[in-house]
Amino acid sequence: MFHKLFIGATLVASVMSGVAIAQESTVNGAAGGAVTGAIVGGPVGAAVGGVAGAIVGTAIDPPPEKVVTYVREVPTAEPVIIKEKIVVGQALPSTVVVTPIPDDPKYAYAIVNEERIIVEPSSRKVIQIID
Repeated sequence: MFHKLFIGATLVASVMSGVAIAQESTVNGAAGGAVTGAIVGGPVGAAVGGVAGAIVGTAIDPPPEKVVTYVREVPTAEPVIIKEKIVVGQALPSTVVVTPIPDDPKYAYAIVNEERIIVEPSSRKVIQIID
């Protein structure tokens, strides 16, 4: 019994590390987690693994250093103040104007509540708050 448990745990660790590195979406994470969970724990393991994989799949990759540097150095425009708290992973309110990064259109930025914020332009999801 211990031998099977050890092999199962090793398999989960190796598969989940690959899943964590190669994530592109919540769907991929959920599918990978469900497969891993099913191998180790059957149907219940599949359900638990699917949820864990979905969480891993929603992780946000940090932007490249050149994007962070650009946002850190861009001159401050007219300040924008909002009541909502800015949270990584949450979308900015539609009232906040985001500006695309010229050399990397996968990213945009805004300066809100005196914080420089990198966002994903189409979803307006906050990727990083620059200190």
